[in-house]
Amino acid sequence: MAVETATPPQRAPRRRRIAGAAALAAAGFALALASAAASAQSLRELYEAAHAYDATYLAARALADSATYRVEQTRALNRASASLAGNVARVESNPTAGSNFSSNGFGLSVNGRQPLFNRSNDATIAQAELSLESSLADLDTAEQDLMLRVSQAYFDVLGAQDTLQTTKANKAAISEQLASAKRNFEVGTATITDTREAQARFDLASAQEIAADNDLRTKQIALDTLIGRNGVQPRPLAGPLSLAPLVPGNVDSWLTSTDESPTVRKALVGYDIAKLETDKARAGRLPTVALTGSAGRFNTQASPQTLINQSGSATATSVSIVMNVPLFTGHATQNRIKETLLLEEQSRNQLEAARRGVAQTTRVAYFGVQSLQAQVKALEAAESSSRLALEATRLGYKAGVRVNLDVLNAQTQLFTTRRDLAKARYDVVVDTLRLRQAAGTLKPDDVLTVSRLLAG
Repeated sequence: MAVETATPPQRAPRRRRIAGAAALAAAGFALALASAAASAQSLRELYEAAHAYDATYLAARALADSATYRVEQTRALNRASASLAGNVARVESNPTAGSNFSSNGFGLSVNGRQPLFNRSNDATIAQAELSLESSLADLDTAEQDLMLRVSQAYFDVLGAQDTLQTTKANKAAISEQLASAKRNFEVGTATITDTREAQARFDLASAQEIAADNDLRTKQIALDTLIGRNGVQPRPLAGPLSLAPLVPGNVDSWLTSTDESPTVRKALVGYDIAKLETDKARAGRLPTVALTGSAGRFNTQASPQTLINQSGSATATSVSIVMNVPLFTGHATQNRIKETLLLEEQSRNQLEAARRGVAQTTRVAYFGVQSLQAQVKALEAAESSSRLALEATRLGYKAGVRVNLDVLNAQTQLFTTRRDLAKARYDVVVDTLRLRQAAGTLKPDDVLTVSRLLAG
């Protein structure tokens, strides 16, 4: 049975080979990023492409555009209207007295109407105009949702690329460690345990590489589908990246603009519409006044057999003011007013719930970004510590005070920390956009700001 001993002259070349493999993996990763960045698209470019392609956003925009025409239809309630009416008739009579009578008649008239006073129509028009504001709030929600979906898909692809590259680099380092363990076992300076531990780690790294490759393919498909292009290549974050602190730096300042959130704006419009519905119900007690008019010409031609000549034509015009005063509606008006007052209270509470919900979401998003920024700093320190720990473990392995498993663990820890650090940076960028959405301040220019963080 071979005994594991420390032989520095034989282990030194192995240490250099492991370090060389890690350096080659890092160099390959850097070259891959550089070549990808040269032909990649920025977040702003992909957002603009999705803006013209995404079906969900385009549907919301079409709905918002249609609201303008719905308002114009409602405004017609207080506008003048006119109609043209015509009739043709034939009358035949065969009385028992023996005299026959028949005639042909036709007429043509123009009728017009102009409302003069109708409080119910006024309230309906005001509601329609407010519904336009609600549609615009829905469009802003769809716009912000598109920004987040594109940003999330964009950085999901970058994160999956980093995971795959890190997994490959880890696998390459484990492969070198496995080859070294096999050589040492063959010359009797290590036990079979080192070989089996390295082989197990290599097999696990191979499985992780397959999973990472499939995850990247899935994230790539999601981004391509959102953008409407094939083979989209996002630009990586420029390095070294220093994430700016949140401005403003306290959560209360972020809460001052929550009323600008599309969710709150829509709830506020709903409350105003409910109050107008109450006004419309109260208008059921008021009279309505309208100006009506008509002008027509009528012509009658009697048959020749008719003894009395009743042929002739006539014109008629009329102008009148019509007033309707409700006297009794079977208590419908009173009960409608009571109903709308309760619905108005419902809308007021929904508005308050929307404000509270937005405030809560903003607070959660703010502290989430703060936590992620702290994680980034901690992971940056952990990466540096893991790198130093790996170097120390390799020296200890060379001196015989550390075993092969220690080196494998140190390598895995370093690559895992690098992967987690990259993901945490992406999460900070995306969650900052999410915070702006929650606070009601997310604009397309924020996408441009994120694009400036990417490699040129």
